[in-house]
Amino acid sequence: MTLAARPGELAALSSLAAFAAGRRRQAVLAVVGVTLLCLVLAIVATGQGAVQIAPARVAEILMAKLSGQGELLTGRDALVVLNIRLPRVLLAMLIGAALAISGALMQGLFRNPLADPGLVGVSAGAGLAAATTIVLGDRLLAGTGFKLPFAALPVGAFCGGLISTLALYLIATRQGRTSVATMLLAGVALGALAGSLTGLLAFISDDRQLRDLTFWSLGSLGGASWAKLVIVAPIVLPLLLAVPLLARGLNALMLGEAEAYHLGLPVQRIKGLTILLVALAVGASVATAGVIGFVGIVVPHLIRLAIGPDHRLLLPLSALGGATLLVGADIAARLIVAPAELPIGIVTAAVGAPFFLWLLLRRANHVDL
Repeated sequence: MTLAARPGELAALSSLAAFAAGRRRQAVLAVVGVTLLCLVLAIVATGQGAVQIAPARVAEILMAKLSGQGELLTGRDALVVLNIRLPRVLLAMLIGAALAISGALMQGLFRNPLADPGLVGVSAGAGLAAATTIVLGDRLLAGTGFKLPFAALPVGAFCGGLISTLALYLIATRQGRTSVATMLLAGVALGALAGSLTGLLAFISDDRQLRDLTFWSLGSLGGASWAKLVIVAPIVLPLLLAVPLLARGLNALMLGEAEAYHLGLPVQRIKGLTILLVALAVGASVATAGVIGFVGIVVPHLIRLAIGPDHRLLLPLSALGGATLLVGADIAARLIVAPAELPIGIVTAAVGAPFFLWLLLRRANHVDL
């Protein structure tokens, strides 16, 4: 027996097909547009600094490096691009991608676009652990003949981010339901507590430690190098590759935890893996460049407005958008007070804080605070 669709049903199916096709076109345009913008900004950022290098010359040097034309790689411009500027740009792209995808993961986990590692205290917890390592690490090892290993800082920041994320989740979740208001207020309290303890560490630190702590609190890419990139990349790149595997689970969690469980998904495993990835990404970012806020809330929200809430596209596009935003912010940080350099955390806060206020006002009728 064949079933004939009625005219109304055919019109509805046609509308759904047109809507899906429109979303696919928007997604393709977003991928192409953000990728091109990221590449252009990366080339501009690589040529920007005390020694100005034209974008065409930067592209020529990079192409020569990729194709193995060694005769073009011995001049001053090539040394500046390959030894100083390129590791900084790549580090900005990795950290921006890590922070943006952390925000998208937290927003998917809490089912709220206001969640962000910086706003809910995760970055502050990682920063506190990094500050503890800086100030107390050498003192604890004094007289033992051992020195603080370099890996202690990223490991400490990761542990701080993990503890903050777990505490936030346990406080805000009751009987499988996460209260957004409790999450935001608990995040403010955890951030304030971490800030207070970081201030105490600053009070007892010496001049060198105080300078390092200021670096962490404001955020900076000034210390970028190939050695630092080699340490950060093996942490962040596998995260970026693994995170899309969580997309289906996060899409199901948008319906609610009970509904996701009845669909056969391992809800607790997805939540635990999400928390672990967020802590790892934020910890690596904070340990490398200090506390850089608002990337995790601005980028995923803009991407969601452009292509919708499907995490299969939202997560990878957030990574691209985060890389683009932080490279652009780094260019601004180097131009605004040239020849000096603004901490990049000031630039991202100047952009992100007004955006967050706009987001709060836009959702004023939907958020119960």
